[in-house]
Amino acid sequence: MTRQQNASWHITKPALSSDAGIIAAQSRVAATAGARILARGGNAVDAAIATSFALGAAEPWMSGMGGGGYMVVRMADDPAPKVIEFGMRAPKGLRIEDYPIVGGKAGDLFPWPAVKDDANVFGARAVAVPGNVAGMGLAHETFATMDWATLLAPAITLATDGLPVDWYAQLILAGSAPDLAAFPASAETFLDAGGYLKAMDWTALGDTRCDLNRLAASLRTVAENGPRAFYDGPLADSIIADLQAAGGRHAIEDLQSYRATLTSASEHSYRGHRVFGAPRLTAGPTLNHALDLLTEWHPDGTKPDATAYAAYDAALRTANAARYETMGDTDHEPDPSCTSHFNVVDAAGNMVAVTQTLLSIFGSRLMLPTSGILMNNGIMWFDPESGKANSIAPDKRCLTNMCPTLLERSDGARFALGASGGRKILPSVAQLTSFLLDYGMDLDAALHTPRIDSSLAEATIVDDSMPAPVLSELQEMLGAMVPAPRTIYPLHFACPSAVSRTGTRNAGATEVTAPWADAVAAADPA
Repeated sequence: MTRQQNASWHITKPALSSDAGIIAAQSRVAATAGARILARGGNAVDAAIATSFALGAAEPWMSGMGGGGYMVVRMADDPAPKVIEFGMRAPKGLRIEDYPIVGGKAGDLFPWPAVKDDANVFGARAVAVPGNVAGMGLAHETFATMDWATLLAPAITLATDGLPVDWYAQLILAGSAPDLAAFPASAETFLDAGGYLKAMDWTALGDTRCDLNRLAASLRTVAENGPRAFYDGPLADSIIADLQAAGGRHAIEDLQSYRATLTSASEHSYRGHRVFGAPRLTAGPTLNHALDLLTEWHPDGTKPDATAYAAYDAALRTANAARYETMGDTDHEPDPSCTSHFNVVDAAGNMVAVTQTLLSIFGSRLMLPTSGILMNNGIMWFDPESGKANSIAPDKRCLTNMCPTLLERSDGARFALGASGGRKILPSVAQLTSFLLDYGMDLDAALHTPRIDSSLAEATIVDDSMPAPVLSELQEMLGAMVPAPRTIYPLHFACPSAVSRTGTRNAGATEVTAPWADAVAAADPA
């Protein structure tokens, strides 16, 4: 076993604690937008809506109006948490013959067989019908207290000001520049006039930005006319026209017929604790399966040892095998009951966990030229091989990796958590759940505890900051194991965040190596 050597850094990001509400998100800028809503008297759902739209302008390559997701809500006076499902679905006019298999493996997030011209990854034919705006609209209608336009105002300001290109934004742009260059509006927005990478300025006097004014105009339309303006009317017409011009099979009916749904959260018992999550086409059912398998293992001590990590690995691999074999939208029922995750807890104890995504980083890489909306590549969630539970088909809901989760520990402490990172999400959420419930950790300890990633078939990736004896013992137990650093880039592990409530005291924490991620309190939304 070779352990990678890093610079002698010890990175920490202490959890934030406050009696006021807290938002923990992958972007401090977006979290601040939500915290200001809390400071003005909004509840956790108000803040979540503001944060959701702000993320589309502050971190546009991860999520936005062109994507979809899931929200788990627990209001303080309601013992039964709810889920708002706003996942994506294939357009009704999708043609399976547009995605011929050519052999080999795809090179993006999932190890599907490769499709000709990567039609399920890049461009208009990779785009699924977005649900983000409908989901936030349903959340507003059901739980919110503040005016809809007020909640979109921070996102409009961020988009109007443009996206500042700092060192991290430049890193993200560098990784996707060749793909973005193929789409004129994407290139115009994220690359410079010569088609080269936008570069940050060397001094504080400079101010390189990505122009998001077209997105700002679309946000204003939705703010002024309500969430259905995204799905019916001039904005919707422009979305379909731009998709069709780029080769998409989409029709206005796809948008007009889209509805987010409100349903009860799944409730699962684990060693006397309660786990609430999103049902059906998410990683929620697989998390419950993994937790059931973990009950055969008994934690020892105050933190996980090699035996614990081996138990996590075995449970996750077994649960995932069942997921990939059996899960998918097999009945095509109409409207049933890369990624960003954030959580909110307010001063009253209302709690929200939201995961939303474009799927890949920059989604399909296609920014619509009229609306400035960056579109998802949700079709990539489907297996291009026929005859599978998750095989590609028209009007089919996407099977996702998202896993927004609420926990209630047996001592009364409550948590909201989740992560971004594709197939890395479930291992992260499952381990954090164990850290919090099995070991009684607080958020600070849980987010700083090393994790493994079991999402790859070839080997288990292990945080190389684990003590050497644990690494050595784990190597013997797992065999195919690769130690890797917990770095900013590449992301060997998922990017989680969480909030908690113990009594009347709230806390929030985010992935320690995520440079933009942070927890912000309503008492100090600077």
